[in-house]
Amino acid sequence: MPLGYLFGGGVGTEPHGIELYEASPLVRELYEEISGWTGLTAEQILRGELPEGRERRQSAGTIRETALAIAVHDLLAEAGLRPDVAGGLSLGAMTASCLAGALDRRSLFTMLARTADAPDPRPDAPEEAMALAFVQAAEAQSPPPWQGLPDVHLAGDFGPMVDGSRRILMLAGHRSAIERLAADCEPGAVVPLPGRTIAVHSPLRRPFRDFIAPHIARMPFTAPRIPLLSCLERGELKTADEVRHMFERNPTDPISLVDIYEGMRSHDVRLGLVMGPAIPEGMLAFPFPVVHVENTEHIQLAVSTAYDLGISFSGGDSGTWER
Repeated sequence: MPLGYLFGGGVGTEPHGIELYEASPLVRELYEEISGWTGLTAEQILRGELPEGRERRQSAGTIRETALAIAVHDLLAEAGLRPDVAGGLSLGAMTASCLAGALDRRSLFTMLARTADAPDPRPDAPEEAMALAFVQAAEAQSPPPWQGLPDVHLAGDFGPMVDGSRRILMLAGHRSAIERLAADCEPGAVVPLPGRTIAVHSPLRRPFRDFIAPHIARMPFTAPRIPLLSCLERGELKTADEVRHMFERNPTDPISLVDIYEGMRSHDVRLGLVMGPAIPEGMLAFPFPVVHVENTEHIQLAVSTAYDLGISFSGGDSGTWER
C-alpha cells in the first residue's frame, strides 16, 4: 500500500528539531554532518538567532527547515518506513528530490549555504511581502481582485480548506500593493504574512534565480529512484535534467500543493506523511489521510498509523541509502 512523503516549503524562522536532536544519536550525527557542509554549528541550526541580512537570514532558515525534514525522514527509516512516492513545495521540493535519490545531501546543503551570498536588494528597492488569499468556493472561477495588478503575483495554490468553503492561495509582490489589496478586500480575504519580506515564487525573485543558476548548473543530479512529483505543474520529474530544471525555476514560478497530492492520489497513496511544520495541520483538505510529523510523539503516531493501514515496513535502519 503506497506511502507518500510531502515536504513543506516554509523557512525555519523559529527553533526547530530540538526535541529530536536531544533524543536521538542518529539526529545528532546528521546535524554534525550538516554543520560540516554549511559552516553553521548544530546549535545555530537548532535554535540560534538568524543572521542579519535578508539573504543570509533566508539561507539559515532554509538549512534549519531542511535539517528537520531530513531528521524526520531518517527516524522513520530507522523504524522501517520509506516513501513510495515523494513531493514537496518550494524548499520542500528540493528536499524531496534529495530523499528521492536525485541529489546527495552534501550538494543540497552546500547549495542552501551558498544562497547566503546572494546580494540583498538595493536600499531604495520597494519592500516585498507575501500574503494568503482566502477565496470563497462560489467565487473560485471569478477573476480575483488582484488580477491585472502589476505588483501582485499569484505565488501558490494550497487547495480547498477542510470544510470546502474556501480555497487558500498565496500572493507575492510589493508590500505597498499587497497592503492596499488587503485593505480594499473584505476583512480576512487577503492576509499579509508577518515577517515575510521576500516575494518568493514570483518574477521579483528573478535576481536570486540568476545568482544561483550557475551553482545549480554544476550540481550532480541523477534520475530519482522513486516517483518524484513536481510542485510547478502536474506530473513526475523522471530525469536528472527535469529535476535540475525544477531547481532552476523554483525561485520564480508559482507552486501548487494540489498538483502534488493529486499526483499522489494517482499513485494510489493511502497515507501521506507531512514532514515538519511548514504545512498547517487540520486546515487543508487532502484526498487521503495525513499525519504531520515534527517530534518524537508524531514519529510514533506515523508508525502506528502506517501499521494500522497495512503499509509495508522495511527492515529498520538509518536510511543512509540516499546520502
